[in-house]
Amino acid sequence: MKKSENTLAAASRPPTKPSKRDAVDAMRSATEYLIATRQAERALKAGNCAPSFRLRDQRGVEVASETLLRHGPLLLTFYTGLWCPACSRDLQAFESLRPSVEARGASLVSISQQTVAENAKAQAQLKLGFPILSDRGGRIAQLFGVRWCIPELLRDVHRKSRIDLPLLNGDESWTLPIPARFILDRAGVIAYSEINPGQSGRSPPRDVLPVLDHLCSLHAA
Repeated sequence: MKKSENTLAAASRPPTKPSKRDAVDAMRSATEYLIATRQAERALKAGNCAPSFRLRDQRGVEVASETLLRHGPLLLTFYTGLWCPACSRDLQAFESLRPSVEARGASLVSISQQTVAENAKAQAQLKLGFPILSDRGGRIAQLFGVRWCIPELLRDVHRKSRIDLPLLNGDESWTLPIPARFILDRAGVIAYSEINPGQSGRSPPRDVLPVLDHLCSLHAA
């Protein structure tokens, strides 16, 4: 077999699934780096206008933020990927909360830099009833201030952990979103933000409900 054929065969093989320990090691290294850079402090905060977006969901259907906001507030989470156990647990916790979110007239969506196909796999595997939107290359994450570039040292950690980000995310940028939560009011203004470079400091998902209650009361007034 020629060298080019070898390369093509390797590219066509499915990625080896990282072990839970591999993923934990990779995320621990990323957490230490992110905390040191203080990048989370530069993300958009409450009171800032949120950037609008048009992204494809796990079925390939375009979803626009303007359309979502016509129906009420928007609860938006940035999701690292299916290979991150803590991030996946967070999405499952929000799925449990989804009826309460929707009862308040709000929409719930997640944004990931994974490909549409990987997001479809995540949505099915995690049994989610809300969409995961594909932000290929992290353009929207960048506008929210939560996109970060993985340095070469940490790329080696991911490679050794069998987390093939260029394949999973469909680009060679080696960037990821910092896990984050935002609530947008109907005008597209951020009413709540929580940026989590660490994996252990996340607030319980139910903490977003008082914010949604407040936005509902303002709209009803």
